[in-house]
Amino acid sequence: MKTSRQTFLKVAAGLLVASQLSTPLIAQAKKPLVVFVTGDHEYSGELTLPLIAAELEKNYGIRTKVLKTVPDYNGEKDLPGLEALRDADLAVFFLRWRQLPQDQLDYIDAYLKSGKPVMGFRTTTHAFNYPAGDPRVRWNSFGEFAFGAPPGWGGKAQHTHYGHMSTTDVTVIPEAAKNPILTGVAPFHAASWLYRVLPDYPAKGAVPLLMGKSVNPDKAAIDNPVAWTWKNEWGGKTFLTTLGHPEDFRQESFQRLVINAIHTELGMPVPKTWKGKIDINVPYGHPK
Repeated sequence: MKTSRQTFLKVAAGLLVASQLSTPLIAQAKKPLVVFVTGDHEYSGELTLPLIAAELEKNYGIRTKVLKTVPDYNGEKDLPGLEALRDADLAVFFLRWRQLPQDQLDYIDAYLKSGKPVMGFRTTTHAFNYPAGDPRVRWNSFGEFAFGAPPGWGGKAQHTHYGHMSTTDVTVIPEAAKNPILTGVAPFHAASWLYRVLPDYPAKGAVPLLMGKSVNPDKAAIDNPVAWTWKNEWGGKTFLTTLGHPEDFRQESFQRLVINAIHTELGMPVPKTWKGKIDINVPYGHPK
């Protein structure tokens, strides 16, 4: 009898310990996972996006993983860790003119075809730059098939900008004012020189959210959308902004736009309470 009682107590104690250990693991697993995919030469996305990731972890109950090209931001042909996309609930891209190997592209391809949501910043409209004749050349149009943006830089779409001496005034498009992504977003001034996407983009079915007006353009300028939502051919919800200069990330309205968009892409309500401005002070152009 005594032995049975001791056995029972040991088993009970073991179950208690197991439950105490597993409860945090279960809770952690239920948190959505956002994977940030970075490598952009110019805009320090591998520095700004980890600060957004840290904010999501600290204040919004969202797990994150940040991937970076190697050996540094200029590394065009190796972006390790993309297998993390298999577990991602949202993939966020800030890429520019990469030439990744096919086995790495396969992870992105599988993610897109899963119909999960995608989000992109600025140069992601021209994320890849394979030479003519390369079997991966279709990826040069990643911006188009993933986000409803122009299919790469220049070309027939005349996807370009209004000069490095220009900046951009950003306003809310009145018809979109009630969109949850724009909660708390007021007009702001962006350091990003305005990208031209009109007249053919964003793609049919897109919902423009913010409009940009070029300040001090180097050529005749027209106003262009700088943020929109869309649904790609695999049914994935998409959000893209052509902004992304590190000084844009210092703007509280831009920070709210990003945090709101991430929540919306994940199918979560935008935060009822804004946790306050994020301290983001990252240089442009990777000064030595």
